[in-house]
Formats: sequence, C-alpha cells, structure tokens
Amino acid sequence: MRARIFRRLLALLAVSGLAVGVCIAAEDYSEVRRQMVLEQIQQRGVSDTRVLAAMRRVPRHLFVPDPERRLAYSDEPVRIGWGQTISQPYIVGLMSSLLEVGPGAKVLEIGTGSGYQAAVLSQMGLRVYTMEIIEPLGKQARSTLSRLGYRSVQVRIGDGYKGWPEQAPFDAILLTAAPPRVPEPLIRQLKVGGRMVLPVGEYWQDLQVLTKQADGSLEKKSIAPVRFVPMTGEVREGRLRKP
Repeated sequence: MRARIFRRLLALLAVSGLAVGVCIAAEDYSEVRRQMVLEQIQQRGVSDTRVLAAMRRVPRHLFVPDPERRLAYSDEPVRIGWGQTISQPYIVGLMSSLLEVGPGAKVLEIGTGSGYQAAVLSQMGLRVYTMEIIEPLGKQARSTLSRLGYRSVQVRIGDGYKGWPEQAPFDAILLTAAPPRVPEPLIRQLKVGGRMVLPVGEYWQDLQVLTKQADGSLEKKSIAPVRFVPMTGEVREGRLRKP
C-alpha cells in the first residue's frame, strides 16, 4: 500500500513539473531505484537480469555529491566534481550488459569517477580493478566503495592508458571516458575472446564493443552515438605528438 501511494505521489510530482528528487526521503530510495530500473533501463531493452538486480540494489544517491543528490535517479548524467560526471542510469546498465561476462570474471574499468559503475559491476559478482587519473576523485571513490562494503573492487590512482599490467589479462575492459583511439596497452591486456566496451572519438563518440580475436585483432560492433568526458593523460599527449 505504501509503495502504491508513493508511486502516485511521484506521478503527481511529474505532472506538476517538480523535480522528483527534491521530495524523496532516504527510506524511499529503494522504490525510486526500482522505478529507475524499470522505466529508464528495462523498458529501453536492457534485459540482463544480473545488471537489473545490481542496479536495483546499489544506492546511486550515495555516489553523488550532496548538492546534486536530488538528481541521482534522474535520466541524465550528474556532475560529481572536478569536471566529471556520473553517467545516466541507462548508459551504466547498457555498458554493463554489453560486457557479457559471468560471475567471478576479472574486469578492468578505466575512469572510476564516483565509483558507481564499479559498484554495479561488483554487485554483479565481478572482480573489479578500476583506475582514476584525478587523485582526489579516486580517493573519494575508494573511500565510498570501502564504506559501502564493495570488497571485490580495487582502486588505483593513475593514468588508465597503460592499464593495470600486473593484473592482466582481463576478461573484459570498460572505459567510462572517451579516448580518440583505442589504447594499444589495453588491447594487449584483454583476453582472447574478451570484450572491451568504450566510447571512441572526440566531441561526439561512438559506443563500441570490441572482441579480441585469436590473432590479436579486434572485431568491432558500433552500438550508439554517445557523449562522454574525454580520456586524459598519455592518450592525449600521444595524439598531440602526432605530425
């Protein structure tokens, strides 16, 4: 009964044009997450049950700074400081499902951000190694993940261009920042048959799934046009050195 009343309240707020998050009490976030997964993710075609279950459980609002918390479950990216954003829920769900890996798989994430994507992957039963180039953001994410009990996530502060070679090979690699081209070190650290999910390009990017073949080549599949923050560090420096 309480959940039904709350859904009606959300509908009234939507009709009146008010931001839903403004009136959400802490105990009601579980219902908002359920609605987020149903309306923003499942109804758009993401059907991986592990992804959906994980996103119903991970408290997204705890990965968003207080000033932006009212927007945590909205259908849009949210600012997390240092010029970075947390991707909209649908993109997180889509990219997680595109990895197509089972429980226990080892995944490298480039671009920890607030730690939300890593938390979703951890909730799916994956072993997550995540890298963040912005030191204060990486430390903040590490603290949040530790406080919330995501023990299968390891955070490294540093440039993700060269990956995490001592933990390679990885069953899958996911980039949440866009390089102008696919970093070669990451290709080498991907297992044969493994998938890399990443946005590639400049202002507008192409979300791609790259599958590593036995000869080391990549089979590419384009998914959708997207907009991510650019990958920084050596990948950009190398671009500037090109004639």
